[in-house]
Amino acid sequence: MSTTNGTSTASDKTDAETDDAGEQKKTEEIEKELHDEDEKEGSELRENIADSQVYTATSVSVIPKETRTKTHPLVLDWAYGMNQTLPVLSLQDEDKLVILYICAHVAVMYDHTSNTQHLLQGHCSPITCLCVSEDRRWLVTADMSQESLVIIWDAYTGIPVRTLFDCHPEGGVSALALSKDSKFLATVGAGAVQRVCIWNWTDESESPECQVDLSPKYGCQNQILFSPSENTQLVSNSSTQVLFYNWERGHLEYSSPEITDKTFNMVLGSLSQSIFHYNGVQAFTATSAGNIVLWDKQTESVSHQPVVRKAIKLVPLQKEAITVLTLTDSFIVTGDVNGHIKFYDGNLKLINLYNEFKLDPIRSISFSKEKPSDNSLGYPEACTVDAKSFVIRNFVLSTTHATAVHVNAQRNVPQTLLKEHAEPLEAVACHPKQPLVAMGSHSGTIKVWDYEHKEAVCSRVFQPHKQIHCITYDPQGFYLAVGFASGALQIVDACTLQSDGEECLQYSQDSITNLTFSQDSRYLAAADTGKAVTLLCRCKEGTQEIWKYQGRHHSHYKPIQDLLFGVDLDSSQPRLLSLGMDRRLVEYDLQNSGENGLLILNSDRIEQSAVPTCMVWYPPLTPEHFLLTASNLYKMKLFNATSKMCRKTVFGPSYGSPVKKMAILPASKDGDPNSRYMAYITKDKVGIQILPLDGNPHKSFAMICHSTGVSTLACSYDGRYAFTAGGEDCTVFSWELNLSSLEASAGLGGKDMLPFYNLLEGGRDGQLFKEMEEYFYYCQLQNQDLDTMETRLVSTRIPLADVPFLMRALGFYPTEQELEDMQNEVKFSRYAETRNYVTDIDLEEFIKLYVNHRPASGISRQELCSVFQVLGKPDDGGRYTIDRDELLELLQARGEHMTEDDLAECFTTLLGISAVGGSFTESLLESVLPPEISYETFATDILGFSSATQELSQEHGHDL
Repeated sequence: MSTTNGTSTASDKTDAETDDAGEQKKTEEIEKELHDEDEKEGSELRENIADSQVYTATSVSVIPKETRTKTHPLVLDWAYGMNQTLPVLSLQDEDKLVILYICAHVAVMYDHTSNTQHLLQGHCSPITCLCVSEDRRWLVTADMSQESLVIIWDAYTGIPVRTLFDCHPEGGVSALALSKDSKFLATVGAGAVQRVCIWNWTDESESPECQVDLSPKYGCQNQILFSPSENTQLVSNSSTQVLFYNWERGHLEYSSPEITDKTFNMVLGSLSQSIFHYNGVQAFTATSAGNIVLWDKQTESVSHQPVVRKAIKLVPLQKEAITVLTLTDSFIVTGDVNGHIKFYDGNLKLINLYNEFKLDPIRSISFSKEKPSDNSLGYPEACTVDAKSFVIRNFVLSTTHATAVHVNAQRNVPQTLLKEHAEPLEAVACHPKQPLVAMGSHSGTIKVWDYEHKEAVCSRVFQPHKQIHCITYDPQGFYLAVGFASGALQIVDACTLQSDGEECLQYSQDSITNLTFSQDSRYLAAADTGKAVTLLCRCKEGTQEIWKYQGRHHSHYKPIQDLLFGVDLDSSQPRLLSLGMDRRLVEYDLQNSGENGLLILNSDRIEQSAVPTCMVWYPPLTPEHFLLTASNLYKMKLFNATSKMCRKTVFGPSYGSPVKKMAILPASKDGDPNSRYMAYITKDKVGIQILPLDGNPHKSFAMICHSTGVSTLACSYDGRYAFTAGGEDCTVFSWELNLSSLEASAGLGGKDMLPFYNLLEGGRDGQLFKEMEEYFYYCQLQNQDLDTMETRLVSTRIPLADVPFLMRALGFYPTEQELEDMQNEVKFSRYAETRNYVTDIDLEEFIKLYVNHRPASGISRQELCSVFQVLGKPDDGGRYTIDRDELLELLQARGEHMTEDDLAECFTTLLGISAVGGSFTESLLESVLPPEISYETFATDILGFSSATQELSQEHGHDL
């Protein structure tokens, strides 16, 4: 027994040793696999790092235009203009000259040497502040919006390396700065209570290292700066208060030393900018009275205690306001309202000044990162007794009038890099035969650019009338018409911008809003804010051609939206049409106008409730000629060019705001003549649309062009570029059109009926589509008699007369005019080709009709409330109410005719009350409606919507 037990024990021991050896082998194999994986991952990481553009870049490199990816239908090609309220920064000043400035929501890296731009796109709101690291490797931009962004860019490649989302949700960022070692980023919020945050942007943390809220009594802090010697010290200032900050171990605190006129018994002035002395302890603040405030430590602080500073001296440097205060090497530098730049040593002793450049008030001064050479030969002499050579870095300065100047310190020569429009820019026009684009601003300046070579061709300043509101070339390219806010009109030579005849034509005191030439360049028409149209005719007087006044007609009672010349299809004579917010399309009698003034040929109301926004001639894609209009309800309509009958309604681009201007692109010389496209703008976006229009949303593309609002649109003569003017942002953007990308995008949206099925709630598998099918088949059965026993003829179409009933069954209640438009759209759809009317419709055609004609959205409660404010009267409590009898009278007398029975039926249906004996009388209306109807009563009790509902449904809103 014992022998057996002993043998068993030895065997178990041998098996255990074998198992241990196996486990050890397995462990070694696993470790080897892990090591191999680590080696593989490390190798891949090293390869990725080697392939990284950010990691391998060694200097600023502007991407050549040919290598830029064109994956979008619209590619930003060039930015004209600059934000003169923000600084211009020097990025490189050695083998090539590169600067950084802001255009609206885009940061521009401009290589002046090669005349190229690298556009940093990422913000959706205007950029409000920017900064650059000491070594010019990292750029930081920030904006002010509810969804504010802070983006850190790699300056060598233009690639964003870090984005801080909603870091200041209370209103965006008003100031920011990078520390000297570029590790930390300071941001100042723009809210009512400003928050200062310190970020370690190089780690992956989504929260700041530390933060502190500032008291509103210190004013809006619009500048912040790190100490050059200590990352834990910062300074910021508003126009009235300077704040000093100390932070360590996640805690940020600030001090607010007092500084007023009483501090030194001298006029202080408003504070402009603050900097630290290069010793890191003292600080300076410049003022609008030409003073410099010197700050120093209050007492000898213990090493672990924060530094406390106070104003110890007020140095009156000059009488003129100091607008810029900065530091370079061992010099303190100022710029002032006279355009002078002065250099001081650490004791504020004047070393040199530049006062011969004749500049506007200085906005910023940025010094090159490249240190000057040791050789002082060629440098100017300092303004000191010893008259040593004044050796400094080259620098770039900007002025408040949108000018950027580079100064070569050794040669003492200024070079203008940029000279842009400093006031709102609302006018832009493209030459009809050359690659030229003209821009006009409120400063009265017109500047013409060659947009292929990116060179300014010519410019002119119109002093007497100043604000330019619109410009346009004639179709031959000989003339450029200029409309001013004063009502003046000037026609100049398109090449020289000079006038041959009369300098100025003034027929109105109202601002010119629209200008257009006839196709033969014989007529020029102008619309103004006085709701009138003025007509001029070009004629010969001796050997000179003059523009003769033909007349002016106050043809609209609301503002004119658009003005357009066309050609009569029968006589080939010019036609002139105007479109107003009064919903009227007016055509003028050009043949009989002149001695009798400008005469109206006809005036048609083209909309019921929508307000038209713009119009354009539709390209000849069909035998029938059309006029295309857009409205504020996101609809586009085609009107017969002769009869003005509405022939088609489609759902237009819906990108947050309606289309406000359209332009048909010229037909491609090499491509398919039936492939046509249209450019358009909305409130803040530019878009492109594939023609013909059918309501397919995938055939349209739009993107933000000017976040504060786009003023106008112009397209190049060859259809390759679109230009948008931003108005208040003083900027024009050039967009390259990539039509093949647009076609590819439309193809991804689906073919045939798929895009239209997707516009239905739930798509083809949804309840709405099933209801459509059932109602459609029911109409077929009803037309063959529901009770018949004969064999039924299966069809895919229903009579056109059944369309109104089918629409109402689906909850869409169109007006009688809209029903007539639908009938005409289907009835005449093939008339131009076959000369026959269409009397029936299939399901697919009906779906297209439904999605294109139904309202884009319901009626908001705010809109309904505004209606009551217009039609009603306020009661003692301030609520607006409408008298019941007055409301009933309005519903019967205004708009489409409704009888008393119709009204009673509508109200009793809405209220869920059955009429006694099936009759509807006035007494019944009086019994169900209160004498005074308020907005709340109408929305809640009559329409049946709860107070929490923010928007009425489409069918109820449209029925209303």
